[in-house]
Amino acid sequence: MNLDSRSLAQFIEARDGLSKPWLLLLLRLTMLQERKDTMAEEAYLEELKALQEELMGLGEWWVGIEDEVFNP
Repeated sequence: MNLDSRSLAQFIEARDGLSKPWLLLLLRLTMLQERKDTMAEEAYLEELKALQEELMGLGEWWVGIEDEVFNP
């Protein structure tokens, strides 16, 4: 699935995904990618690093709900 941030936001909302932090991180990553060309490289890398750290902080959130998460 390759969506722009607006379409992804609509998808997340339609699937009741606002309470799913991994989907919100995906939305933030998509929005960052859309702004990449207008940002200084250092700022882009800082934001990307922050998102990666947040993602790693989620841990193995999918354990026990693999079917729900990976087979929507």
